[in-house]
Amino acid sequence: MPKSGLPVLLGATAIAGVTSYLVTWLVPRAIGFAEYATFAAFWAALYLVVGALYGLQQEVTRATGAVEPGSAHVVNRARNAGLAASLLTFGVILATAPLWADAVFPGRGWLLVLPFAAGTASYAIVAVLAGTLFGLARWREAAALVLADALLRLLAVGVALLFTHDVVVLAWAVAAPFLLAVVVLWPFIRSQVVGRAQLDVGYRQLAWNVARTITAAASTGIMVSGFPLIFTLATAGEQPALVGMVVLTVTLVRAPLIVVTMSLQGWLLVQFRDAHVAGRLARILGVLAIGGVLLGVASWLLGPTIFAWLYPGEPVPGAWFIAVLVASSAVVAALCVTGAAVLARSRHHIFTAGWVTGALVTIATVFLPLPLEVRASISLLAGPLGGLAVHLGGLAVSRRDRRGDGDSQSSPEQ
Repeated sequence: MPKSGLPVLLGATAIAGVTSYLVTWLVPRAIGFAEYATFAAFWAALYLVVGALYGLQQEVTRATGAVEPGSAHVVNRARNAGLAASLLTFGVILATAPLWADAVFPGRGWLLVLPFAAGTASYAIVAVLAGTLFGLARWREAAALVLADALLRLLAVGVALLFTHDVVVLAWAVAAPFLLAVVVLWPFIRSQVVGRAQLDVGYRQLAWNVARTITAAASTGIMVSGFPLIFTLATAGEQPALVGMVVLTVTLVRAPLIVVTMSLQGWLLVQFRDAHVAGRLARILGVLAIGGVLLGVASWLLGPTIFAWLYPGEPVPGAWFIAVLVASSAVVAALCVTGAAVLARSRHHIFTAGWVTGALVTIATVFLPLPLEVRASISLLAGPLGGLAVHLGGLAVSRRDRRGDGDSQSSPEQ
């Protein structure tokens, strides 16, 4: 297989992206924009927590090193941490649900809390397995996990829609594939991970690092998968069809760049961990900038026509709004890249600060008293730009400090 693993991961990501598009296309067409707002709220809440737990995968990727098969005293700290995170997630959601269930899932409440808790708890297991595979550079196995999860979800949602338009049933169809993907693939990948990996930190340091990466990942979730939920809460009282149109447009338009970049976080971490950061970072950011411009122009010209064709009879977003969303997706993708570069150098505090800054700015601006499309545009641009400034500033300071340390060590004693 390719040494870098990039082609196989890009292929898996592309297929997974297509399946997500199909789900996003199928569900509102089948159940309508008004009911889709409820489904989108569940999807956003689920992936907000999944996005937070992605911090567990990032730290496991960074900390995982290979050991020789049969080595003595190999303690699987990653597995133990994953099981603990899974149980803790499930328990916390059920314990706190009375405080938020009716507000987040109006009219459904506990009917959606149960698949929400089951899905997020299952993802903790996926996060550890994926992090281990990425850390060991097992690119094919990691790609298979991405594919299995996406394809099983598309299959489950498609089958469910054949028999019902019930949002609760669709929620279970979205949540179940996390654990099912692990069950299906485990017989084929077990020999690649069991007894072959070890973390470079103990439980206490692992917990502290994971706490920071989860904080950063939760902030990522607020700006990406959780944004529809936050936007829905911030626009209570607006016309459901218009809110659904904005949420759907945000979901569809931002997906290509963001999904690809986020799916490559493990690969990026390994690349930055094992290579000089500055040159590789500049090249990747350059590619993102060019891709963002090209996609922005194409979306301005073709976006409204495609949207009207996909969803006849529904409100159509403006061309300028679609182009702004593409630009925001390029900035979020750049923030993902700089975040991987920072984390690969174990600068957990800078990594977390960048994402938290982006999330806070996003939340603050989404409540501005402006028209829906303008409000969403400002929020989705300002947040990631703030986080990007923190990451780039942190990298510059770290690089200067390393140079200063090198100069001090190389200076002859007086």
